[in-house]
Amino acid sequence: MGGNLASTNSPGYPDLLRRGELQKRAESLMERMNPCRLCPHQCGVDRQKGETGACRAGSTARVAKALPHRGEEPPVSGTRGAGTIFFAHCNLRCCFCQNYQISQVGLGRDVRIPELADMMLGLQEQGCHNISLVSASHYLPFIAEALVIAADKGLRLPLVYNSNGYDDVETLKLLEGIVDVYLPDAKYAADENAEKYSGAKQYSGVNMAALSEMLRQVGHLEMDGNGIARKGLIVRHLVLPRGLSGTENLLHTLKDTGGRFLALSLMAQYSPCYRAADYPELTVRTSRDEYERAVRLMDELGFENGWTQEWEDMDRTFVPDFEKKDSWN
Repeated sequence: MGGNLASTNSPGYPDLLRRGELQKRAESLMERMNPCRLCPHQCGVDRQKGETGACRAGSTARVAKALPHRGEEPPVSGTRGAGTIFFAHCNLRCCFCQNYQISQVGLGRDVRIPELADMMLGLQEQGCHNISLVSASHYLPFIAEALVIAADKGLRLPLVYNSNGYDDVETLKLLEGIVDVYLPDAKYAADENAEKYSGAKQYSGVNMAALSEMLRQVGHLEMDGNGIARKGLIVRHLVLPRGLSGTENLLHTLKDTGGRFLALSLMAQYSPCYRAADYPELTVRTSRDEYERAVRLMDELGFENGWTQEWEDMDRTFVPDFEKKDSWN
């Protein structure tokens, strides 16, 4: 499977910078943070006064790591790695999160906006294909301000927004022309499981509305002549054990929402992490049969673009340890 060849390699935000629109978007995002309405929780807290809501993020961006990362889908990682910035905290509470050290514990350090801009520029200097923002929704005002600085200093890499899919549509609208590649999750078909295991209310409706907005903005995946993503949407789905993610229903919904050209990354890598032991149904790996059924359905539904994993290659060795310098070894 693969994507379409792109007609241009240019990201969208330099043009917004030239027109003064990028700064306006940053200001609008900042307004949505106080009171905070950045994500679907709509907590309404004043983060500039030190209040925290569902995501537990404060008045400064908190970064766990910034590095060339080669563990993403091939069009994102490419040959030189995605220029990935892992942000601390998260607006979900996934009891099985493999990145729980940063998403739930909050491992990392607070960085000011100019330093965040320098991180982006440093990743460009290291030859990365893009700037990939992981779990960034709660820090978007700071990211947009940093992007103004970085773009003015010559940042020209595509921007990848790597999210859990629990995104607010009004916030996403402010990212139009800023984000080039959306890389969201579609986690659950059933709202009750989303609330039980991830603390997300009305996840399925919120998620599909977000994916539809992302697709409206950037369209289906486009790649350059070297197979590197330049624009478009890639949706990830992790197959949970015992049907808990509702994979069959979800794949049908994704087909209805995005059509057969929707780029879909179907993942087999579930491994019990964090607080999964609190739920007996989550203490086992996704079985080979469960995953292979999902792959067959993906083919039967006619998805033309995407990636699957080899079930037998999935073990706990891929689970990162963010306390180590090399988190994946």
